Amino acid sequence: MTGTGTRTPSNLERSAARNLVRSYLRVRPEENVIVEAWSHTISMSSALVDEVRRAGGRAFLAYEDDDAWWRAIERDQAKPLGRLSDPEWAAIAAADVYVQFWGPAGSARLEKLGEKKVDEWGDGWFERWYKLGRSTGLRGGRMATGWITDDRVRHWGVSEPRWRTGLLEACLTDPEEVAKTGRRLARALARSRRVRITHANGTDLEVALAGVPARVYEGYPHPHDPAYSEFDLLGNFPDGWLRIALDAQTAEGRIVSNRRSYDEVWFPWTTYSGGEFQFSGGKLTSFSFEEGGAEFARKYRRATPGKDRPGSLGIGLNPRLGNVPFLEDRERGAVLLTVGRNAYMGGNNPSDFYGAVCLAGAEISLDGTPVVRAGKVL
Repeated sequence: MTGTGTRTPSNLERSAARNLVRSYLRVRPEENVIVEAWSHTISMSSALVDEVRRAGGRAFLAYEDDDAWWRAIERDQAKPLGRLSDPEWAAIAAADVYVQFWGPAGSARLEKLGEKKVDEWGDGWFERWYKLGRSTGLRGGRMATGWITDDRVRHWGVSEPRWRTGLLEACLTDPEEVAKTGRRLARALARSRRVRITHANGTDLEVALAGVPARVYEGYPHPHDPAYSEFDLLGNFPDGWLRIALDAQTAEGRIVSNRRSYDEVWFPWTTYSGGEFQFSGGKLTSFSFEEGGAEFARKYRRATPGKDRPGSLGIGLNPRLGNVPFLEDRERGAVLLTVGRNAYMGGNNPSDFYGAVCLAGAEISLDGTPVVRAGKVL
């Protein structure tokens, strides 16, 4: 299914690649573009290379073989994997655009390695890579199709064709349409203080904003914008949502999820569904999940202060997404309500904990005025 991939792109992959190159990355003639591929992403990588050349750009395909990568891991060579070669650093320094696919495909094996071993791999290049990219104005994107692996399909019990089709169709979204909707919503949030979220499933929650600007993630890379984080020189494909920090002292009521949520880590594995958060006096007083509850509770017990306080509010903006795995919160009108850290978004909660529930089809009101209803931004 996804273990080795095929080199022939589908028509949908070609259409998605064309829109990403033209509308999101806006590749110009003679620009240097690196496409980083893994074995299971080769067909979409090939489609992107085609479209870069069609746009007049100069494409360089950097290929990482899954089997060779795992053989190095088996030899206990995670650290050497993170030591990029001098020619690769030179290529990054000369690049204008960089497209990254997530890998490797063996996501179950990757999970078993544990965070310490995975961190050994990242320690050799991560900080240096982003520092170099910021210094040169590199722009690019991370391709979510790399998340589609046989392991996750089995573990999450989802349809691989439906997942892949949903992701690729979402890449056909007009980013400017998403940006305009997001900016309109951000302006409304800037004029407001209280947010109320309601739904027929029993959700009725009121939270307050922290008074910092919202960030709109329409899919564009933001290499020079100080309003975004240092890692936003790469966008995410597909994308489409708004995030804003919440006041850590204000929350009253209940929110019940109807979509999955995930740990906010670079390799998603733990999933949560059937979640419910109950707040009183600004604190999370109880939580429950139909799936993932034991893992949530374990991490919550070990977390630092602030874990029980509101973190952030996310509102989905992508009109082409509909309950697609790992992108449920980007579905237009979907709500992602988090507890724990929000300092990285301009809030004042430094907790090391992050927990979330996701709800689609809710109504969101700002100071009593509805701005989102049944998946539509009003």
